[in-house]
Amino acid sequence: MEKQNYKNHLRLLPMFHGFLFLLVLSVLGGAINNLRIAIAENQNLYNPSLLLAIAVICMFFFFFMRIFSLKAQDRAIRAEENLRHFALTGKLLDSRLTIHQIIGLRFASSDEYVSLAKKAAEENMSQKEIKKTIKNWKGDYYRV
Repeated sequence: MEKQNYKNHLRLLPMFHGFLFLLVLSVLGGAINNLRIAIAENQNLYNPSLLLAIAVICMFFFFFMRIFSLKAQDRAIRAEENLRHFALTGKLLDSRLTIHQIIGLRFASSDEYVSLAKKAAEENMSQKEIKKTIKNWKGDYYRV
């Protein structure tokens, strides 16, 4: 696997972020078109409405499935980074750090982690700024 850095650390899954999203979007578009035709031709609206409801439900499932898994991953990252900071300093992370800042800090190597965490809290750095500041990138190869 290629060594991670700021430029290549984003991870997209083509079957999920590409194919499945386009498939759900096309089902939604087809359901809307089917309902539009049924209305224009004064047909029974039960089946087209049901198809549209199912398509909307699939779209919500698609988004919530991703959001819920990311939230669980964020909680795990926060716990891991709190433990890492405690192991390095004997103190928990600064309470001013947001979850997004902590997520950015997880890529910092241990030698720059403590000072970068302090700087991020004091200067209210964004996740992107934190990642760009990291000199020795610590890859995260297990996330999805």
